[in-house]
Amino acid sequence: MLAEIITIGDEILIGQIVDTNSAWMAKQLNLIGVSVKQITSVSDDEQHIIEALEAAEKRADIILITGGLGPTKDDITKKTLAKYFNMGFRRDEGALDMVRQIFKKFNRPLLDINLQQADVPDGCQVIVNKNGTAPCMWFEQRGKIFVSMPGVPYEMMYLMDDEVLPKITSRFQLPSIVHKTILTANIGESFLAKEIEHIEDCLPAHIKLAYLPKLGQVRLRLSAKGNDEAKLKAEVNDFAQQIIDQVGKYVVIDEDIPLEKAIINIMKEKGLTLSTAESCTGGYIAHLITQHPGCSSVYWGGAVAYAYELKESVLGVKESTLTTFGAVSEQTVTEMAEGALKNFGTDYSIAVSGIAGPDGGTEDKPVGTVWIAVSSKKKTVAKVFNFSNKRIQNIERSAASALMMLLNILKEA
Repeated sequence: MLAEIITIGDEILIGQIVDTNSAWMAKQLNLIGVSVKQITSVSDDEQHIIEALEAAEKRADIILITGGLGPTKDDITKKTLAKYFNMGFRRDEGALDMVRQIFKKFNRPLLDINLQQADVPDGCQVIVNKNGTAPCMWFEQRGKIFVSMPGVPYEMMYLMDDEVLPKITSRFQLPSIVHKTILTANIGESFLAKEIEHIEDCLPAHIKLAYLPKLGQVRLRLSAKGNDEAKLKAEVNDFAQQIIDQVGKYVVIDEDIPLEKAIINIMKEKGLTLSTAESCTGGYIAHLITQHPGCSSVYWGGAVAYAYELKESVLGVKESTLTTFGAVSEQTVTEMAEGALKNFGTDYSIAVSGIAGPDGGTEDKPVGTVWIAVSSKKKTVAKVFNFSNKRIQNIERSAASALMMLLNILKEA
């Protein structure tokens, strides 16, 4: 069973918003055994939408569409679908009742343009949207299924979870798709591939291995597809164990979670605590950690200290250290890490100080120069990195490198 996702909206194509809908939808479809053939983003243009629908209909069995269902004139998806299927319009009473309920709940005046949200192509099945005024529309045409949903993420997610996915699973006999992810670190993609080449060569046709590299990490994803889910899991787990046995020293965890979450889990299991002292990363490391539920059992907090005065008063960096060596130095970042460890009372700390750019660099400390230190009650390790002149990339690389350094020290403990 193949699906295609079409997202509609100029705001996506000009980069005003990021299309997170497609990634989420693809993941949910995969879990029920539906493979996504293609993801396409098109503008709010009738001809572009029609061309995308025609192409998708040739490739896929299920076409999922998001966006362009608002009440304003730039939202043309509904009218375009009616034209594509040669349908007229009707006013759906269920959708109309929901529009009225929503406006009554928020005590807002109900305009005619809002009532028109309940007008749908007369050949579709309406799935009432309990979180918004734009209904979901289910079409069955020419042996294919088309589902049009709002582009607002939380509205789309509710409709997918509660309505669309159950409807698909009840209609079709779908295969099982099983995934197993292994997170590795401190080894490059090509070296990793060489290490496990003999295992990869033994994989049967229904099991695939994918390499997903990211800033000093490589996720290995084994994927199997078939009808016997228990058998698939056993096979995938066996090959995963072979890989872990082969490259165990590089394995962080055999779960599909990001590095910071793996570190949280490791520290939580050992009853360890962490604090941060950030300058050029501006709290980005703290953000990565605190986006995960349960982080408070490990992460106690930290400081974002740009100014010399805060490095001194909050983290205990000596004035003489800053005057002599500067903020971006081994000496300063070491004192930042050790100060955080002492002042925040944690078992481990991370400190980062650098020149993120695009300006501020000097001849001996160009843009992209970043010092990182990780401190424990036993030792402090500091290291300099030389990244690029791209600010956002430097912040992300600094955070990833700091987490890698912490992971290495945790492995030694």
